[in-house]
Amino acid sequence: MTDKENIVLLANEASVDFGRRVATELNIPFTEMVKKYFADGELYHAFPEALTGKDVILIGATHNDSSHQELLDLIDGCHHGRARSVNVVVPYLGYSTMERARHGMHEIPKGITRTRQIFRSRPDLVAFIDLHSESVLHAHSGHVHTIHIRSNDLIVRKIQEMGLKDYVLVSPDYGRSKWVANLAGQLGSPHTAADKDRFAMDRTMVGQVAGVVKGKTVIICDDMIRTGGSMIQTAQRCREAGAVDTMLFATHLVLAGNARDRFKENGINRIIGADTFPGTRSDDMLDVYSVAPLVAEVMAKYLKIG
Repeated sequence: MTDKENIVLLANEASVDFGRRVATELNIPFTEMVKKYFADGELYHAFPEALTGKDVILIGATHNDSSHQELLDLIDGCHHGRARSVNVVVPYLGYSTMERARHGMHEIPKGITRTRQIFRSRPDLVAFIDLHSESVLHAHSGHVHTIHIRSNDLIVRKIQEMGLKDYVLVSPDYGRSKWVANLAGQLGSPHTAADKDRFAMDRTMVGQVAGVVKGKTVIICDDMIRTGGSMIQTAQRCREAGAVDTMLFATHLVLAGNARDRFKENGINRIIGADTFPGTRSDDMLDVYSVAPLVAEVMAKYLKIG
């Protein structure tokens, strides 16, 4: 068993709010980093207490370059401070859709290379939430323990709490259809998948949606929403097929650029998702639930926190 007194829970700046929620669930203090900028832009970090012999839980989304680098700095800093173990939770993994390079394109598969940088900093554990692809779990030589935290049960519970009577789950492409089918099986609801073909780096075209959506409320489900192009097209096809309402559901609500405006312009006024992406909060469009209780449960089990 690990004594709670021996746990130090930290976060990079992007994940402080999420880290606080996990700390509350574990009933332990959240430890705020000492952080300031020098005149030349260099960043100063200091731990507010000694880490020698401590078990560190480090929460760090990597949605941009600075957050990724800060997470690496904190991991190495924990080692320098002689922490007994360094256990990393990545709520949102940047570049997660770039897990492989297309043949002949000479691309850098940053989903793999960035994750490998985290592994090379030698944490004891790295846990990810609802990965786009599990291939990143294997981007190390076996010296790091990895966990893929799946939030399916939370998603099912959230949909059940919405109190919808006649709805269908829709995957925006066949690649996610197995996952959506699993959710539908837990919910006892019908499901279908749109026919999507990607024709440019950020552009997709959605074909016909099966008639199973006629007269029903459609919940379009995916692991993340970035620009939302394919989901908007899927919603349009569903309405053309007779759906009475459409809403979106995704764990990671990136909502890049003018995505929110585009959703409103296309009749989508409700988006449900988790608090994994930094800064995500409920408002007149977003209905956000927290996966912090699930993360706390997984970490308590892994570290045998007593």
